[in-house]
Amino acid sequence: MRHFLIAFLCLSLLASCAQQAPGLTPTPVPTRAILPSATAMPSVPPTVTTAPLVPDFKHIVIIVFENKEFGTVIGNRLMPVFNDLASRYTLLSQHYAVAQASLPNYLSMIGGDTFGINRNCEDCFINAPSLPDLIEASGRTWATYQEDMPSPCFVGSKVNYVMKHNPFIYFDSIRLDADRCAKSVLPLPRLQTDLEAGALPNFIFITPNLCNSAHDCTLRVADDWLNMQLSTLMPALDATNEPYLIILTWDEGQGNHSCCGLPEEAGGRVATILISPQVKNGFQDPTPYSHYSLLKTISESWGLSYLGHAADELTALIIAPWR
Repeated sequence: MRHFLIAFLCLSLLASCAQQAPGLTPTPVPTRAILPSATAMPSVPPTVTTAPLVPDFKHIVIIVFENKEFGTVIGNRLMPVFNDLASRYTLLSQHYAVAQASLPNYLSMIGGDTFGINRNCEDCFINAPSLPDLIEASGRTWATYQEDMPSPCFVGSKVNYVMKHNPFIYFDSIRLDADRCAKSVLPLPRLQTDLEAGALPNFIFITPNLCNSAHDCTLRVADDWLNMQLSTLMPALDATNEPYLIILTWDEGQGNHSCCGLPEEAGGRVATILISPQVKNGFQDPTPYSHYSLLKTISESWGLSYLGHAADELTALIIAPWR
């Protein structure tokens, strides 16, 4: 009877109890095969893909007009093309120039500084790096197309062409390198030649002459000129099926408005439009920006270092408009 009870208990507990009942062999209890759990396998962390702050554009184009405040341009019936573009693409509604003279504003767009220049001089050359240096180092190409410039790399002003609207010629590393300068500092007709040859540079800076920039002529004249330029440029960029950005802006306004780390009296509020398949349509970005923001955003798109005030914390990177 004692052996029977021990055997019964052993079957209920574990086979090890059989040692307490000599001569009895417990009936084996079938067991389930246990598959390794998912957590038992080494896990690979998922790859986190972070969207870039600014698209990687294949081409970036800047076209600069002259001396008009935001309120003079936006809503003005003399500029139907400009205003149509402002309504269909992205308008930066709080964009500010950095000074009240043409040259320092142009310098700020490609050098990140005014370099202490506060006038429209023609002998104030600069020994400092500029955006073209960084572009070339990255393996990209650049050119400026200057309307009515007499010849490539021309130094000085002549009739409707003025040197103060061509910031590239002020940088020693460009002007003093004859081959480099002649290759990339060009009269405007070369743009059409490069368009037809499918040889557009990655970075393009276009300056109208004194009339077509609205410096000396009406806004209607500037608007007609813009329409003519975009009628060939935009189809050529669209045909590449690659990301591109066209920036329309003004060197300065008539007011002394300021923002984002600029002097208390800066260069006025200017109308700036971003045209691209990658921007939000019908969008107004109220973020305070300056010309340094344009340089910072171009540099971010192409992974370039920030020059001068483009690196300032108060210089906002343009990120809101991108889809």
